Amino acid sequence: MQTVDLNADMAESYGAWNMGDDAALLKIVTSANIACGGHAGDADVMAATMTMAHSNGVGIGAHPGFMDIAGFGRNRMSVPRKTLQNQVRYQVAASIGMARSVGAEVRHLKLHGAMANMASEDETLARDLYEAALSVAPDLIVMVLAATAQQAAVKSLGCAWAGEIFADRAYNDDATLVDRSLPGAVIHDADLAGKRMVEMVQAGAIITESGKHIETQIDTICLHGDTAEAVQIAASVRQSLESAGITLAQFKGHR
Repeated sequence: MQTVDLNADMAESYGAWNMGDDAALLKIVTSANIACGGHAGDADVMAATMTMAHSNGVGIGAHPGFMDIAGFGRNRMSVPRKTLQNQVRYQVAASIGMARSVGAEVRHLKLHGAMANMASEDETLARDLYEAALSVAPDLIVMVLAATAQQAAVKSLGCAWAGEIFADRAYNDDATLVDRSLPGAVIHDADLAGKRMVEMVQAGAIITESGKHIETQIDTICLHGDTAEAVQIAASVRQSLESAGITLAQFKGHR
C-alpha cells in the first residue's frame, strides 16, 4: 500500500494583509509549513495558524526563509553564512516557542523560496542551513526537495528526512524546479496537478518537463497556499490520490 503526505506552506499573511485560505487548506493537508516571520507571517498569524493546524491534527513544520518580507523570500540574496545560519536559528526557535505556547509541537523543517532553491543546487549551503536548524531542535525531520543537493546534505548529516515533490511546479531534468519567470513553471490546472501527482507517486519518480523519470523517495507533496487556485489544486490532488488507492498520512522520516 502506497502512502504519501500532503503539505502546504501557510501562515504567510502579515498584519492586515491576507494571503491564502489556510483554514480551508488545513481541512485537506496532513502537514503544514508555518512561516516564521522571515519571508512572511507575524506572531499573531503564526499563533492562529498553529492553533488551527493542531486542532485539525495536522503536523506542524517551521518554514524559514530569507529575511525578505517585501520580496516574499523569492529573491536570491547574498548573506554572510554565519548570519544566514543565525537567521534560520532565530526563525526555527520562534516557531518552536509559539507552537509550545498553543500546546503543539514542531516536527519538521522546510526551507522557503529562494533559500530552498539555492540549497537545492548547493550541498554545502543546504548542510549549513540544516545544521543551524538542528542545533536548535535536533529531532526535526528535514523536508528536502527530492533528488537534489538538499537530499545529499541530509544523507551526509545522518538526520531524519522526508523527500518532497511539488504538485504545482514544473521540473528541470536535474530535479530542480523550473524558474518561476519561465512559461509553464507554475501549474494552475487543478485536474492536471492531481493527475501528475498520481503518476509520480505510482512511478516513484519525478517526471520532468521533458518526460524524463528521476527515481526518488516521495514522502510528501507540496501544495502552495499563495496561488488563486490553491484550495482547488489541493482538493484535486487529495481526491486523485485517494481514488488511486494511495493513503494519505503524515510522513515519518528516513535516516
